[in-house]
Formats: sequence, C-alpha cells, structure tokens
Amino acid sequence: MAEDLLVAHGVEAGYPQKQILFGVDLTVRRGEVVALLGANGSGKSTLLNTVSGFVRPAAGTIRLDGEDLTGAPPHRTFRRGIVQVSQARDLFPDMSVEDNLRLGAAVRRAPAALLAEIYGYFPRLAERHGQPVHLMSGGEQQMVAIGRALMGRPKILLLDEPSGGLAPRLVEEIAQMMLAVKERGVTMLIVEQNIKLALAVADRFLILRDGRVSERGDMRGGTVVEAEIVRSIYL
Repeated sequence: MAEDLLVAHGVEAGYPQKQILFGVDLTVRRGEVVALLGANGSGKSTLLNTVSGFVRPAAGTIRLDGEDLTGAPPHRTFRRGIVQVSQARDLFPDMSVEDNLRLGAAVRRAPAALLAEIYGYFPRLAERHGQPVHLMSGGEQQMVAIGRALMGRPKILLLDEPSGGLAPRLVEEIAQMMLAVKERGVTMLIVEQNIKLALAVADRFLILRDGRVSERGDMRGGTVVEAEIVRSIYL
C-alpha cells in the first residue's frame, strides 16, 4: 500500500464569527486522488484552504510527508509542495498564457521540459501560448490555472471545483487531463460537485456535512455508485 503523504487530524477551522470545520480527519496517500464531496456550505473549500495555509486551524494537525505544516502560511506550504487551484483561478489576465504558466515554476524551479508536458495535456494552450489570458474562455482559463499549478511540481495538487461553470465538452477535457496527470503519479485532493467527474477520477472519497466527515469510502472496483453518493450528500 502507498505511504501516507498528507495527513490531517482533528482539524477545526473557520472565520472570525463562524466555525466551519469540526474535528476533520483526512489522509491522502502518495499517488492517489481523493474527492471531497458535499453540499454547498459543508466546508469543502474551507478544508482545502486550511491545508494550503489560507485559513489557520484553531485545532488539529496537518502534516505533509511527515513534516508538520499546521498553521504554516501559504508561501511555506507552496514551497513544501502543496499547490492549490482556487475557484477564482487567480490568473494574471493581461499576461500571456505562457507567462502565466512560467510563473508557476518561478519558486520551485521546474525544468523547461515541463512546459512542453503541460502543452501536451492542453494542446489548445500551445496554440495560444502568446495570447493574453483575459481573451480566453472560462474553460481555457481553467486549463491555464491547472497548468500553472502543475508547473510548480506539486507533491499534492488541490483543485477546488475544476469543472465549475464549464460546458460539458470542456468538463470532459478537464476529466481527461486529470486522468493523464493521475497516470503520471501526481497526488490530488479535489473538491467537486460533478459526481460523475469525481467517480471517473478519484480513488477514494470523503463526504462532508456541516463541517464533519459523514462518510468515506473507496471508489475502485465499482463499489460506490453515483446514486448512493447523491443520497448520502443530499438526503
């Protein structure tokens, strides 16, 4: 069995006037994909932001590769290999596609050959490498955001709603890219409302309800079907 890469234990976190997470335990093994599922407001994005350092936990521990990163700021978690793609994407709109991608490698010094690999995942970005990002569609911008994150050579890639707001055709492209990245051994923790996409990509899942883990399971071998997950989340 693969070794544990990310381990969060007893995590409690939230915002000044509202606690969101209550004693969450999470383990992601090296090379696997874990999906965080749940209704809106269940705490999924807050958990990602706590792992990556944008939200400071009030209790609990977060360890990556055995190193304690509990409460570490985002620049430190990034240097250690936790790279997040937020729902907002956080791109530089007036810069070109390629300049945005290269920024992802600025801190962790990815080899130049990695840029060609990213263009292999997203041929459309190669075609438009010199185009300003603000002239691209939402789906194309999502490709740039994910590509930039991969340029940082993450130990674990955090994806917050990668299919959010995209047309079905682009959702399929994102799914194929995620499967290709998974085959390369990249560990991923994803928040996703599209259950079909989660089923297609993830090895395991956690369901959050009101900031607590209500259920967890294994998606391999057809052991979990979409209808069962939907019932667990919404009923």
